[in-house]
Amino acid sequence: MRLTAGAIELPALASAHSHAFQRGMRGEAQRPGPSGADDFWSWRTAMYALAESLTPESIHAISKVAYRELRAAGVRTVGEFHYVHHQPGGAPYADRTVLADAVIEAARAAGLRIALLRVVYARAGAGREPEGAQRRFSDASLDAALADVEALRARYAGCEDVRVGVAPHSVRAVPPAWLGEIALYAAERGLMVHMHVAEQPAEIEACVAETGRRPVELLAERGVLSERFVAVHATHLAPHEPALLGAARAFACLCPTTERDLGDGLPDVGALAGAGVRLCVGIDSHVITDPFEDLRGVELGERLRTGKRVTLRREAGGGGGGGGHSGATPAEALWDIGSRLGAAACGFADAGGTIAIRRDAPALALVREERLLDAVVYSGSPAIVDDGAAPSGSPAR
Repeated sequence: MRLTAGAIELPALASAHSHAFQRGMRGEAQRPGPSGADDFWSWRTAMYALAESLTPESIHAISKVAYRELRAAGVRTVGEFHYVHHQPGGAPYADRTVLADAVIEAARAAGLRIALLRVVYARAGAGREPEGAQRRFSDASLDAALADVEALRARYAGCEDVRVGVAPHSVRAVPPAWLGEIALYAAERGLMVHMHVAEQPAEIEACVAETGRRPVELLAERGVLSERFVAVHATHLAPHEPALLGAARAFACLCPTTERDLGDGLPDVGALAGAGVRLCVGIDSHVITDPFEDLRGVELGERLRTGKRVTLRREAGGGGGGGGHSGATPAEALWDIGSRLGAAACGFADAGGTIAIRRDAPALALVREERLLDAVVYSGSPAIVDDGAAPSGSPAR
């Protein structure tokens, strides 16, 4: 943190898990459905309806709104978990990557660096063909999916503000036989691998029924876990599974504002951090654009889960972030989770410049100088970001 005339300069924020098109759902899934049984799966039905309607033009327009909102909130790096690939019905576009290109260009137009994490998707579940909107997500073969990754890598090879990675969607959507091949492909090219992991109990139960393994156990067995692996959500882990992620120096990307909106549950942040898992955060469904809320949600969710306060402590698991935060205050550890570690999970070597926080923001009135970062993290919002400050090192518009 650096104080300048009227501003606090901090490393830029990163949102390592985004589904930008879901910004188009805002306000559309907050009323009871006809069945009265509202949960993650009923929300998914509403999300699929939006996914079915997307065109290259509409996904670009929605993504641009989502990314401009992120930038105004202090984010400079986004990890886009991109899984709408094909036309309604599943036939590929003549240009197979047209939707990915539309999302990438929307991010660049908004002034964000982007990791386009091209999702691999094959099925509705074990023994089930893709259904409905899932046909837009799915490829006939792993080779077809990885060919698209190669095409994107070639197209953006010279772009410093674009990274391309691979993202097996989940153990539900990707056959176990594909996992080892994906891991090998990514390892040979040094690519980041992101995957939804243990977000819902039903996903775990189905994985055990199909493979005899829980999701993290299966990923460890198939060689997927590594320092380039990002487990998104990691909400419902068994006590021994954080150690598997930590031994691989993997990341866990927590998405507190989406996880609470969907009723996913609370991850065991203490176990993840104590095992040496590197933490980062993501906006996920864009139900609200507040990276400060996602950031402090890592700590505040753990307070709710444990009934204790100030759970990120200097002595715990490398400072509570699994990323070498020994000696850091909780606010410093959290900002590193939301900045440097999030950018690293997207394949970038640095935070991508700085952002300016208004010292005269009402939220920071009466705060002592030595407690400013604590107040920024635990009491701040996008309203305190001065987006007109032209932060150094940020991508050009």
